[in-house]
Amino acid sequence: MTTTKPRSGLVEVHLAVLLFGGTALFSKLIPLSALNITFLRCIVAALVLAILVKASKQPLKLHHSKDYFIAILLGILVSCHWVTYFAAMQLSSVAIGMIAFFTYPVMTVLVEPLINRTQLKCIDLVSGFAVLIGVILLIPEPNLNNDITLGILVGVLSAVLFTARNLLHKRYFTGYSGPHAMFYQTLVTVIFLSPWQDVSTADLNQHTLGLVILLGVVFTAAPHALFTTALRYLSAKTVGLVSCLQPFYGAILALIVLGEQLTIQTLIGGAIIVATALFETQQSHKKNKI
Repeated sequence: MTTTKPRSGLVEVHLAVLLFGGTALFSKLIPLSALNITFLRCIVAALVLAILVKASKQPLKLHHSKDYFIAILLGILVSCHWVTYFAAMQLSSVAIGMIAFFTYPVMTVLVEPLINRTQLKCIDLVSGFAVLIGVILLIPEPNLNNDITLGILVGVLSAVLFTARNLLHKRYFTGYSGPHAMFYQTLVTVIFLSPWQDVSTADLNQHTLGLVILLGVVFTAAPHALFTTALRYLSAKTVGLVSCLQPFYGAILALIVLGEQLTIQTLIGGAIIVATALFETQQSHKKNKI
């Protein structure tokens, strides 16, 4: 029993990361704007996550009244992160958008010492410089009229928003399970984006609606539930390292489903960014053990 649980946990975390990588495909598959995709996705996900929380016999309400303020702030950050995440891929490609977004592990390493008032290590600055080189290699030309360049910048903005959300969550919201926390964040996203969404019934044909439900249930609610389960049997380090495979999984799925090809320059830039993310993830867990 002791060996099967970690093994099943490893399968669950790989499946969760594969599904997270698969979310990127919907930026191309669903014929809607990034904002509308995010809005509809979160309606479906919030309903499914509420069912998952109730099924696990947890109350939907939060422990303290101040937690609702944190949940609202987290939800706004998540909504902006998801809109920019999908927009980055619509402007460039799934692989480039995901690689640009995956600058967030290094951003976290560089920003966290400022929040915790600890000393920033020289090796972390080297990592930051390596990621910068990786991003520069992705850029085809320094011109905002180029959609790929703009997509990379929007992807990096998405990473900034995700970093802020993760640091805030770690500091104030770790007392809640993944599905419980994400229920509030998806719910806030729906409310926050409502004034700007412009989905009409004509946009929601059977095919589009099916893709939105698939995105909300299988590629949003399910991986968060799998992630939470995996954390019971695996170390945070293992989960963090496997998470760094997300751009790889996303690029492979984009190649199979969308036929997107990768240039040598993108492969080199992506390899530098993902390798640095893997290195910093491993280093961060070493620091936590000390």
